[in-house]
Amino acid sequence: MARLTICLPDEKSERLKVLARERGTSVNRLVDEMATLMIAEHDAETRFRVRAQRGQDREQEGLELLDKALGKSTPH
Repeated sequence: MARLTICLPDEKSERLKVLARERGTSVNRLVDEMATLMIAEHDAETRFRVRAQRGQDREQEGLELLDKALGKSTPH
């Protein structure tokens, strides 16, 4: 496991300690959970951007597939 040292303003550090105490966990675990959430959000955004790029200039094809999935036959 890697060790990471971060510098925070005193007020922010104290607030994190209070938050961790209220949640019944350590500041270390709280920061680990926040990092996990941020990484997951970044990964989701990256996947979305890759898929959006793949679909660029294919709007009509996407609408036709949607119509097919919904059982519609009206052209766009």
